[in-house]
Amino acid sequence: MSSFRRMSLLRRVSFLCSLAVLAVGSASAQSAPSSSSFSSSLFAAGESSSHESQFALDEGIGRSSALPGAPAAGGSGGGTAQQGHGWKSKVSRDFALELGAGFNSPIGNDKPFITWGGNLTVGGGLHFSKRLSLLAEYQLIDDKLPAAFVAAGGGTAGNAHIWSFTLDPVLDILPKRTNSVYLTGGGGFYRKVTSFTVEACCDFYGYLVPELANHFSSNQGGVNLGIGFTHRLGGVYGDGTTKLFAEARYLDVKTPEFNAFTGPTRMGQTELIPVNFGLRW
Repeated sequence: MSSFRRMSLLRRVSFLCSLAVLAVGSASAQSAPSSSSFSSSLFAAGESSSHESQFALDEGIGRSSALPGAPAAGGSGGGTAQQGHGWKSKVSRDFALELGAGFNSPIGNDKPFITWGGNLTVGGGLHFSKRLSLLAEYQLIDDKLPAAFVAAGGGTAGNAHIWSFTLDPVLDILPKRTNSVYLTGGGGFYRKVTSFTVEACCDFYGYLVPELANHFSSNQGGVNLGIGFTHRLGGVYGDGTTKLFAEARYLDVKTPEFNAFTGPTRMGQTELIPVNFGLRW
């Protein structure tokens, strides 16, 4: 202590400052963590936070997916879009359509009174299942009259028009195949109009023009029965709804027989084989 008193003032100050610096340095070394341990602590904390955030995110997605009516991840309104698509698909699947055209052949006792001609058929209805459908059909048949029959009626040409509205079930035998066979048949209202025409003078250019000479019509019921073949078109997995078809039917209409001069004489029968080609949906 006496030696410390003997020191000069400058040496005393220098000695005290050195002691202070050493004390502060020792305290800092003991309280402050090393840089490596500090970095390790930060990395561990960050990794733990990352795991907790990812778990919370995954759990939130799972809960939102489990909610009723929740849209699918990655798209907005996915549920509504799928419902709309399903509704349109159901309508197109349940509704049945038919469009066809072809020719007619007379059979039986009609050959002296009617000849070959053409026809047009359109229909719409419902598919009750893949195998069974019901169509409401409109058909127009346009046939010519034999020359002898026309001459007996006092004309130079003639035609017979038959149009009808019928209900016709359709039974598909092999509904899951690309190529299938179906049975059809039904009945309804038929109207037959038989007309005789003569050539009359004259149009604006001096040519002879047809003029109605005689006309008979009748309304009655009728039935038809047929068989057809279909070939399915399109579809990514062979499940397209459009089909090509070819069919032949037997048509029986209870029309009255006509005398070319006096008109209807007694109840008769019109029998034809309409053959059609077209599309079904």
